[in-house]
Amino acid sequence: MTAPPAPASTARVDGLLSRAGAGALLILGHGSEEPDLARHLGASHLGDAFVLQPHGQAPRLGYFTPMERDEATATGLAPLAPEALEVPRWAREEPGAGAFLAAVLGRALELTGVPAGPVAVAGGWPAGALVEAAGRLAARGWPLVSGTEIARLLRKRKGEAEIAEIRRVAQATMAAFRALAALLAAATVRQGELWLEGERLRVARLKREVAQRFAAHELTQPRSNILSPGEEGGVPHTSGTPERVLRAGESLIADLFPKGRLFADCTRTFCVGEPSAALAAAHAAVAAALELAHAGTRPGIRGWDLQQRVCALLGERGYATPISHPGSLSGYVHNLGHGVGFELHELPSFKQEAGEEEGRLEAGDVVTLEPGLYDPSPDGYGVRLEDLVVVGENGNENLTPLPYDLDPRAWG
Repeated sequence: MTAPPAPASTARVDGLLSRAGAGALLILGHGSEEPDLARHLGASHLGDAFVLQPHGQAPRLGYFTPMERDEATATGLAPLAPEALEVPRWAREEPGAGAFLAAVLGRALELTGVPAGPVAVAGGWPAGALVEAAGRLAARGWPLVSGTEIARLLRKRKGEAEIAEIRRVAQATMAAFRALAALLAAATVRQGELWLEGERLRVARLKREVAQRFAAHELTQPRSNILSPGEEGGVPHTSGTPERVLRAGESLIADLFPKGRLFADCTRTFCVGEPSAALAAAHAAVAAALELAHAGTRPGIRGWDLQQRVCALLGERGYATPISHPGSLSGYVHNLGHGVGFELHELPSFKQEAGEEEGRLEAGDVVTLEPGLYDPSPDGYGVRLEDLVVVGENGNENLTPLPYDLDPRAWG
């Protein structure tokens, strides 16, 4: 089992708690399925659990069954074991889901010496039970307040073990891209359609290839993927119709975002055969925008500043952007990037309205850089190039150093 993650410094948590006026941070969830909780758990396989970090103290791990003792130990956190939390007692005396949760959490707050006052809560739990538990805890002097922003900020900067896992997932993602490029390069053209192994090449065939590659690396696709040809790729989040037959000369956006313990994210655009002049020009503009974004990415810069630079470049080449044409469905229609980690989209944010901490890049952030251009007309195209980058004090690491060529034969 891998080593447990390094927790955020007590001083950082204390500062965030003080800002929220709370005496402790409480994160609830079903093991690593809950992103806010997963950063504390390493590779352990806990079920329902919580992390409680009082002001001035290290985090403690609460869990509900002694059968998970070894998994709890593997996290490296000091435990709040079921016996100490009196779980069997509360299961008998407070069988309702909300009452039971309130009793267990109340005991945890007592054991860790959290004084009466607000407790910041984050993570996820069945809503009805949590609402009832919140009312009961408030009646005992511990009103729950939102700790969502605290948890998001604590997930923003990645530790070495987290970056290593993202790097592993990114390497598997690159292997899937090379497999896609090889399939496309092997395709032949018959009356404008792509054929492979004696049958028309459909989106479904590519999706199967990707799924098999990821399964071999024990990765899942909880958010699916995007393999979107031609006019479908002209709408950025269209995943691609499985039965759609690929055609020569059209664009194919491949956006893959698998998950191991953490996510990776990468996009390339392919074209088998001669691209149209519009597609070739859009691809060249997007490649130039990505190069500009790479050059400007460094600790201390705001994601919005990078977005503005990319909008200026693409605007100079005659394309609509979110700044020049807000709400446009053609041209450059989205933000330049986002953080990646326990969720596919997390901090830092590249949005204009992002706050100081949320929107500023710092060493240890893992971000996408993904300019794109889109034409959603019936004969349109989609072009997006996306790299996954670790921001560093002494230079960045591109986790997805793949070719950018439209022609899959150039990948060989």
